[in-house]
Amino acid sequence: MSSQTTAQKSSHAALTVAALGVVFGDIGTSPLYALKETFSPHHGIALTEAAVLGGLSTVFWVLMFVVTLKYITLVMRADNHGEGGTMALLALVFASTKDHPNWKPYLLMLGVLGASLFYGDAVLTPAVTVLSAVEGLEVATSAFKPYIVPIALAFIVGLFALQRGGTSRIGAVFGPITIVWFLVLCISGINGILHNPHVLLALNPIYAFHFLTDHGFASFLILGSVVLAVTGVEALYGDMGHFGKGPIRTAWFVLVFPALLLNYFGQGAVILKDPTTIANPFFHMFPDWALYPIVILATLAAGIASQATIAGAYSLTKQAVQLGFLPRLKVVQTSANEIGQIYLPGLTFVLMIAVVLIVVIFQSSSALASAYGVAVTGDMLVTSCLTFFVIYFGWKIPLPLCIASTGLFLCIDIALFTSCITKVFEGGWLPILIAMTMFMLMTTWRKGRDILFQRLRASSVPLDALLPSLFISPPTRVPGTAVFLTATPEATPHALLHNLNHNKVLHERVVFLTVEVSNVPWVDIKEACEIEDMGNNCYRVVITFGFMNPPDIRLALAACAEKGLSFNIMETSFFLSREKIVPVATLDSGMPMWREHLFATMARNAGTAVDHFNIPTNRVIELGTQVEI
Repeated sequence: MSSQTTAQKSSHAALTVAALGVVFGDIGTSPLYALKETFSPHHGIALTEAAVLGGLSTVFWVLMFVVTLKYITLVMRADNHGEGGTMALLALVFASTKDHPNWKPYLLMLGVLGASLFYGDAVLTPAVTVLSAVEGLEVATSAFKPYIVPIALAFIVGLFALQRGGTSRIGAVFGPITIVWFLVLCISGINGILHNPHVLLALNPIYAFHFLTDHGFASFLILGSVVLAVTGVEALYGDMGHFGKGPIRTAWFVLVFPALLLNYFGQGAVILKDPTTIANPFFHMFPDWALYPIVILATLAAGIASQATIAGAYSLTKQAVQLGFLPRLKVVQTSANEIGQIYLPGLTFVLMIAVVLIVVIFQSSSALASAYGVAVTGDMLVTSCLTFFVIYFGWKIPLPLCIASTGLFLCIDIALFTSCITKVFEGGWLPILIAMTMFMLMTTWRKGRDILFQRLRASSVPLDALLPSLFISPPTRVPGTAVFLTATPEATPHALLHNLNHNKVLHERVVFLTVEVSNVPWVDIKEACEIEDMGNNCYRVVITFGFMNPPDIRLALAACAEKGLSFNIMETSFFLSREKIVPVATLDSGMPMWREHLFATMARNAGTAVDHFNIPTNRVIELGTQVEI
């Protein structure tokens, strides 16, 4: 075997272990609560042998169809240059449907809705998983019951406090801990099955069919609990860019899928033996002496699941900012080697407060189960819809085959989603409220930016017309380079007009710089710059970043040297326009007054362009302008 082949296998193995700790943390902790909620007495279904086998069969086939067939087999093929997730998929849909521009607004709304639902998942995952793990203490002794919520809150606050140092510091132990967790799932599951091998009959889909048809409306409602077995499934797709398809698929088929099935079936065997264990079947699988170590391990696994979701929220937010759906936020790079290792202080604080409030209000994982399903199934439904446009318009697969493939998964998603929606008054309102809030913020910012750019274009002078007239009687030129940042490359920057009006000078070299974001995740920095010589030592430069690229202007300008335009940062001044948004009630404003005020507030609290684009603060000159919308 060649050394190159050995290195490739070693790399694949290392990525597989790493994927276990990040990608599968959420779905790997589903055994803590999924079966408990599926067989909850609240549904009114007696715990007969047929019901238990039917529930196990339903969980098995949901895992098979939703995870193995839909995500592992189909959706992970719809990668955007190796990247996955809602925003990456939305960008890929735009590229696939570029010949149908009329559809863009509707697809845009669908993608933003999916991203908004993910934030509900990001808030609920730490609350549900940590509470489920700590509740194992009640199985050991009821004396712990008053302390479950305080212990969970302390763990959650500590978890968010760790974010400041970056996941790179604790990421090295994620994989090994998760391997131990999945091995425990396997061993405990096998032990339960050996005591009652009869549960293996649940592999027969006929049991699932009868379970979903023999109990009337209760069978439909119970789907909202069965879906808890696939929480975290979006992470398989969303984190694809970090690990690749191969390692994620290997981890799923070799360890994760077998461990989950064995544990669910082991829990079923325990329930058949003693129906009273339904209160917490996972922890009843273990002897008394093992309960405390298992609670500690489960809590660590819950922390890993929460960490993965928090990191996913960071990544999604960064992509949303790059694509123009959210205002600029402070992003701290926590690793010199891994671009994906980032920390968003503002988002971290908001998430922590939201999770703490949810734990305090709901008090138990069972109370949160109904809320959890709505966020998960809504996101799954959006993914199925967007995937159709990719495989039909992007891959050019015949329409009947596209309908057959995505239609099956769409039917499953609709059934799961509508079942969860019926529990809207039992907690399902929470992710809906979170999603509506994020949807409103993202669409308001996107619409407001479009209106702002329209106003700036309407009030500005075309740059191609201004420059020739400017040099008929040129102003005094001073040494150095002036870089004027502008979002509209065809228009004259307001900062230039202010500089000419007040300072009466022009630098010996003038660069009009526009930053654009592509629908692809990564753009080679050497290819990101387009330079146009406009005469009189004036240049128009357009820098195109991918939506995953850090928008580093210093790095991009350094790359311009290879195309004949070099910069000495210490002799370069950056002129920025800071727009003050003034909401004005007019017939053509484009947004209701309350949304204009919301947009103005978001703009005032947005991060600075200096930090966002990594511009040297001591080389920046900001000139204000007032814009009415």
